Amino acid sequence: MSIRKILVVDDSKTELYHLSEMLGKRGYTVRTAENGDEALRRLAEDKPDLILMDVVMPGQNGFQLTRTITRDARWKDVPVIMCTSKNQETDKVWGMRQGARDYIVKPVNADELMNKIRAFDAA
Repeated sequence: MSIRKILVVDDSKTELYHLSEMLGKRGYTVRTAENGDEALRRLAEDKPDLILMDVVMPGQNGFQLTRTITRDARWKDVPVIMCTSKNQETDKVWGMRQGARDYIVKPVNADELMNKIRAFDAA
């Protein structure tokens, strides 16, 4: 699988900007969404190769949205990496049980994130 298009879902404009810049400088095409509804619209418009998903958002949280996406036949093959400030082991376990394929804690270390993304490229 070749990762080129990434959807970043986060309710923080600062975080969206930071992650978009970080990924864009490394050659990825980035689209953003600030909530669950917008993320689902983006998915329907143009299927990404990977999703970076925040957890704490208004409306549908990232755990719920990940479950919705990974259980939908149209998108279940799109890997989701939870990208959140929630750093408890129980949060990570819960995120993975919802269908996330990996988990990274904010503030995001660029090298760590790139290694996680490249792991999907190699798969």
